[in-house]
Amino acid sequence: MLHRLCIHDADHQHTVVSLMDAGKYGPLLSEAGITVHCLNMPRGRVRAGALWRLWRLLRQLQPDVVQTWMYHADLLGGVIARLAGIRSVVWGIHHTTLMPGKSPRSTIAVARLLARLSRLVPTRIVACAEESVAVHGKLGYDTTKMRVIPNGYDLAQFAPDRAAGRALRAEWGVPDDMPLLGMVARFDPQKDHANLLGALSVLRSRGVPFRCVLVGTDVDTNNAALMALIEKGELQDTVQLLGRRSDIPAVMNALDVHVLSSSGEAFPNVLAEAMACGTPCVTTDVGDAALIVGDTGWVVPPGDSVALAGALEEALTVWRQPGEWSARQKAARQRIVDHFSIEKMIQAYHSVWAR
Repeated sequence: MLHRLCIHDADHQHTVVSLMDAGKYGPLLSEAGITVHCLNMPRGRVRAGALWRLWRLLRQLQPDVVQTWMYHADLLGGVIARLAGIRSVVWGIHHTTLMPGKSPRSTIAVARLLARLSRLVPTRIVACAEESVAVHGKLGYDTTKMRVIPNGYDLAQFAPDRAAGRALRAEWGVPDDMPLLGMVARFDPQKDHANLLGALSVLRSRGVPFRCVLVGTDVDTNNAALMALIEKGELQDTVQLLGRRSDIPAVMNALDVHVLSSSGEAFPNVLAEAMACGTPCVTTDVGDAALIVGDTGWVVPPGDSVALAGALEEALTVWRQPGEWSARQKAARQRIVDHFSIEKMIQAYHSVWAR
């Protein structure tokens, strides 16, 4: 989302500082003409030399606004920016669920420390979801400084493209008359792949025909835990693991239904990306998922595989009615156009930075 904000915001000059390395998006930002600096701190370790470099860089650049992104950047970037004399510091919160066992202890500790500093360091705080404001308010964050800016999407990139979808279905060996479910999500406890696979097992036991593809980092046949869940549910012939892919718009167009089985989210991008491509969604009620989906899809409680299976079965019943399904596809796309365009997101950031 930071990458999208920077490359689509023609009214401001952006410089990006990574606390760690360039990662996936550093080169993409550089290709778009965005200057990127990397402090190269190892995960979980803070180096004084890197913080000194950050202070010197901010003193040199003298930016009008420092917009930090996620907890550790809020803490280190926010404090160093203040020490460097930057008056306008805007924190960014892109997380909702903070649960022991599912969120790192260090992340939870930093979030709690930030709650104490929220009255001193930031001039404003941007949260990507309404649920984030509620959760962080309970932690002690200064909610008077908080503004919700939903994520925005490039609706030219994420758009209906049936030819691209058909090409992938042919590559995966999925005929047109076979409903294709899918989830785009890295393998992570909060994504709750076990919940999804449990629902698919229930669906199969009811005699409902389907195929399912799973896409994301570590979602491949080398993942022993994931393979064990698939074998336990006897889903080897219906679930295909595709790993990490760069053609997500085409993937979303190939799917008939996108599923999100998470136990926790803030503002799940994959729902909006699927819907922008005209793909209806079934999701658990986490973060702002229900707000994104509206009345275009199906929302069930998290951690309930039977309820998830029921929603999927209902979705596939509608899928077999071409007229009704076409109307739902158009409604899904239109909801993202109306509420979650990249232009709306950029305008909202502009209003926060200008205050």
